[in-house]
This record gives sequence, C-alpha cells and structure tokens, in this order.
Amino acid sequence: MDVFKGQNYTDAALTKEELTQSKGWLLLEFGENWCPICQQAQPLIQSALSDLPDIQRLMIIDGKGKRLGRQFKVKLWPSLFLLNNGEIKGSLVRPNSQNQIEQWLNELMST
Repeated sequence: MDVFKGQNYTDAALTKEELTQSKGWLLLEFGENWCPICQQAQPLIQSALSDLPDIQRLMIIDGKGKRLGRQFKVKLWPSLFLLNNGEIKGSLVRPNSQNQIEQWLNELMST
C-alpha cells in the first residue's frame, strides 16, 4: 500500500479492508484540512512521531458521506487509530499534548 505522507488530509478512496491488510505500524488520522482542532494537533502529532520512524502516518479526510470514518466509528476530529499489521491496537480522540500522544503510542507499541 502506498501511504500518503504529507501535511494534508487525503481523499483517497481507501477501504477498511485495504487498511487491515497493511504491514507494520500505521497511524490513521481522521480529520479535515480546515478543522482548527485538527490544525492545532498537527505539530503535536508530528513531534510525537519524530522519534518513531517505524510508524507510517495516513491522514484521511472525514465527514458526511465518508464511509471509512463511519466504519471506524469516528465522531470527533482528529481521531487517531494505531494499527499493527492491520490490527487496530487502540484509538485516541482529540489529543491535546505531545506527551499524551507519545504515552499512548508507547503503551500500544509495547503490548
């Protein structure tokens, strides 16, 4: 799978089935480019991932008519999901600090 690695959310037509076939660690981030809460979280997420090069990050546009977000039961933005070899290890909604994200990632990656 070719994972989007930018600072903008992608509107790629991905399916949950494709994501559950992913290999390695994958951080899914559901949100929207215009969302102020998503924008505030960007530097926190980026900094938390800076020491974890094994995690791929995929930023996905969510909203009305976006089936993938509904399949992951996204209700608020940003919503983060950490997958390992396609298995969902956990989720984090509206992170508010780099430390919170780092602790969440480290906890999930150590189990």
